[in-house]
Amino acid sequence: MKEYSSKLLAKARDTIEGAEGLLDMGKAEIAAGRAYYAMFYVAEALLFEKGSQFSKHGQVIAAYGRKFAKTKELDPKYHRWLRAAFDTRISRDYDVDTGIDRTIVSELINEAREFLEAAQAYLEK
Repeated sequence: MKEYSSKLLAKARDTIEGAEGLLDMGKAEIAAGRAYYAMFYVAEALLFEKGSQFSKHGQVIAAYGRKFAKTKELDPKYHRWLRAAFDTRISRDYDVDTGIDRTIVSELINEAREFLEAAQAYLEK
């Protein structure tokens, strides 16, 4: 695995831990955003391993879909989760009075963790 990818995965791990802490503090909306960013870092790491880098979130999400979900190199559910987490982050960051259930955020964090674990296993092959 390339050093940059390894650093992105470490950042994803730290971000998941941060999301858990924020959720414990009652900051569900912020924790949801952190869960998305963890998934984003994982997708960036996987794409970097294939020689791709992008400057926009939409580009990363689309490229991940083309290179990993469509080809089924990794379970397509990770792409669905990444897209859904992005939508959640956008609505929580830019809307007011959105509120989000703690259970939903906990699930986002679990999805981020599972995506990270799948990426690590894939890259260690």
